[in-house]
Amino acid sequence: MDRIDAMQAFVAVADLRGFAPAARKLGLSPSGVTRLIAALEDRLGARLLQRTTRSVTLTDIGARYLERIRPILADVEEAEGSVEGERTRPSGRLTVSAPVGFGRLHVSPVMSAYLMRYPEVTGELLLSDRMINLVEDGVDLAIRIGHLADSSLVARQVGEMRRIVVASSAYLKARGEPKTPEAIGSHTTIQFGATAALPDWRFVEAGRDIRIACTPRFLTNSADAAIQYAEQGGGLTRVLAYQAADAIKAGRLKIVLAKFEQPPLPIHIVYPTSRLLSAKVRSFIDLVVELSDWRFGR
Repeated sequence: MDRIDAMQAFVAVADLRGFAPAARKLGLSPSGVTRLIAALEDRLGARLLQRTTRSVTLTDIGARYLERIRPILADVEEAEGSVEGERTRPSGRLTVSAPVGFGRLHVSPVMSAYLMRYPEVTGELLLSDRMINLVEDGVDLAIRIGHLADSSLVARQVGEMRRIVVASSAYLKARGEPKTPEAIGSHTTIQFGATAALPDWRFVEAGRDIRIACTPRFLTNSADAAIQYAEQGGGLTRVLAYQAADAIKAGRLKIVLAKFEQPPLPIHIVYPTSRLLSAKVRSFIDLVVELSDWRFGR
């Protein structure tokens, strides 16, 4: 039994929930996939899949094994892809996903430079704050800000992002600058986020997590709207550092409570483990590292 082939067959069956679709994906017969899985289970001495006439599901052991072998197969695919990629110039269609604001300001310039450098590539940049499924939506890679929950993706950290509290100088002069997170309770706040259901603001002091419950005067899912209202003296707002960078540089906003900020959030480029790291994907990642400084945690 080729161990790698058996692992790939197991992942395909688990992802596609069946032996027949896995066989089509791998270019094998269903009986061939069945033999690979049976040999793998014999080798491990454990049942990985629960089979019925209608469905195939993972056992508890199978689920844990799947999680552990995904990065192993990803490393194999990346190693093989890097060798092949050295002989292949980027070509074809490259689809990249990114958050709206970050994509417009920081990913779009990289995409423009990439298409100028590699004329055989057709590019598509999808800007959305929705967490898309890369495989289902046909996306080659995505830029994501924050801690990753999806273990089925390969991730490379390319930066970090602070979450900051800002306000206008006029507001701070009129209301005073908060010196501790607890002082936020006496201030007017502006809540920005994809959801306003849990408006607690989180901070850290001496290694201790602090949660401050806010009753915002203005709630919005638009960073631009929150920042604009803060610039007009509307109160304190908590946003990602890049979102307020221009206003801070121009003096329209000031950072407060900097020493109580949580650790920076990572910025990752992610791509599916089921897809070889093609030349077009690898070269885009390399160009991000070459051209961009996404260390907004400083």
